[in-house]
Amino acid sequence: MAKEKPKAKPKTWLYVVGQAILWGYFHLVFRMDVKGAENVPSEGPVLICSNHLAKRDPVLLGLSVKRQVFYMAKEELFRNKFLGGLFRLLGAFPVSRGTGGEDALQNAYILLEENAMVGVFIEGHRSKTGELLRPKTGAALLAYRTQAPVVPVCITAGDGKQPGMFKRTLIRIGKPIPPEELDIPDDSSASLRRASKAIMARIARLREESLKELGLPLPQPKEETGGEAK
Repeated sequence: MAKEKPKAKPKTWLYVVGQAILWGYFHLVFRMDVKGAENVPSEGPVLICSNHLAKRDPVLLGLSVKRQVFYMAKEELFRNKFLGGLFRLLGAFPVSRGTGGEDALQNAYILLEENAMVGVFIEGHRSKTGELLRPKTGAALLAYRTQAPVVPVCITAGDGKQPGMFKRTLIRIGKPIPPEELDIPDDSSASLRRASKAIMARIARLREESLKELGLPLPQPKEETGGEAK
C-alpha cells in the first residue's frame, strides 16, 4: 500500500476571506506580477524564504501563493485576546523581544510538523534600497531541524528599489531547495551561515532575472552582499 502523502495545513476561514478581498486591490494598486507560483509544493511542510522591502510584503506573498503562509509577529499584537485571535487566524504567531527568537522557532517547528508553510524574511529586516542584505541563519536552522524544503522568493520593485502604489511589483518564486541540497551536517554557526548564503544566492539569482525583465542594470560585483554567494 502506497504511503499517503502529507497534506497541507488547511487555510483558516478568515485567511480565505482576506485573500478574496485583497487580491483585486493589491493587483490593481501595487501591480502585482507573480512568476513561478507553480514551484510551491502543494503538500507537506514548506519554508518560503524571501527578501524584505516593505511592511506589506507578508500580504504580497500571501496573495502570490495558494497555500496559507504563517509568519512571526511581535508579541504585543497578541495581548488583546480578540485581536490576537484575528492575527492567529490570519497566520501570524507571536515572538517575544529579547528571547533570541527561540519562541518563534518553537512555534515554527509546530507549524511545520502540521504541514504548514512558514514564511521567513531571511534578511531579518527591511532593505531601504532594494539591495539584498546579509542573511540571518533562522531559516537554515529550521530547514536543518525539520527537513522542510526551502522555496526562495524575491520581491522586486519596478524601479529596483522600493515598491509603491501603481508601481509594478515583481514577485519571482524559485524552485524548492531540498534539505539534502543545502547539505547542513549540523547546527553549528559555520554550517548555518553557509546554508543561509546558499539560500540567499538563489534569491540573488531570482533578483537578477527580475532586473533583466524590468530592463534595469544588474548589481555590480563590488555591491554584492555576503548573502550573494556564488
